[in-house]
Amino acid sequence: MLQKPSCPVITLEEHYGDDEMVATFTCPDAHAGPALMKRLKDVGEERLKSMDEAGIDMQVLSHNSPSAQKLAPDIAIGMCRRVNDRLGATIKANPTRFAGFAALPTSDPAAAADELERSVTTLGLCGAMIHGTANGIWLDDKSLWPIYARAEKLGVPLYLHPSMPKAAIVDAYYKEYAAEYPILLRAAWGYTLETATQAVRLVLSGVFDAHPKLQFILGHLGEGVPFLLWRINNAFMRPGQKTVEFDKIFREHFHVTTSGFFSDTALNCTIAELGIDRVLFSVDYPFEAQPPGTRWLANVALGDEDKAKLASGNAKRLLKL
Repeated sequence: MLQKPSCPVITLEEHYGDDEMVATFTCPDAHAGPALMKRLKDVGEERLKSMDEAGIDMQVLSHNSPSAQKLAPDIAIGMCRRVNDRLGATIKANPTRFAGFAALPTSDPAAAADELERSVTTLGLCGAMIHGTANGIWLDDKSLWPIYARAEKLGVPLYLHPSMPKAAIVDAYYKEYAAEYPILLRAAWGYTLETATQAVRLVLSGVFDAHPKLQFILGHLGEGVPFLLWRINNAFMRPGQKTVEFDKIFREHFHVTTSGFFSDTALNCTIAELGIDRVLFSVDYPFEAQPPGTRWLANVALGDEDKAKLASGNAKRLLKL
């Protein structure tokens, strides 16, 4: 019998695939085959059954990568609206089991800000997920700051999810191994470097001076940043350059989830660096199986209060669930 935590369980990085959106790109996760794609597209009884079997009370749904981040404005704006409407309807049909992050047309930042506001205020979504660069533009670029201003105004977080590295990076770093080990470009390494770099650039950009209440979420226990936080901060405080209190800024503006990362030692390090209030449980379904995640959560060496924060309390507070 599956051992489950004795508190409610909410997971934040749980993906689905909208038929119209998926048809616009060659899904980078299609290597896993049709069974995974079937699970991605299911937001009905089979998904709910799998949640029940794993002891998961609520999933926060988000579109799988790359969502709308590679679409031109003439396609992305209307599509995101339709995709988010359908997500809103899915949540309305099961409001105690599902919440959601909006898809945003980042190729038009003003439209993306408006769609974020519509998704939150009209559809009841609890923020948005952005997958990698916005049509090749790093997310610290000032052209995208209207999105961040709106997120701050609405009091909702933005989840930074990985996407494929740029072609030049693949060619320079990974080409010798990519054919035999395609996952190297994704979850094994490439995703981590891309998304950690996004976070570092955002800290250096000054966006948090302009928007002091802005909050981001990183999956996979912070894409390695918490484990390197002391060294990163120490390096940025060396003389001979513009110094930055990197650790202070990161701790004030980033939350992290356990998506796809069920390691006791990694969790303990992350909590030690960021504090329990900034760490949230997630699975990364359907790319990771749910039962191993909840089994791990049930057995992590935390007191009842901290385990309840990790399992759902922090998510309820951050996402206003």
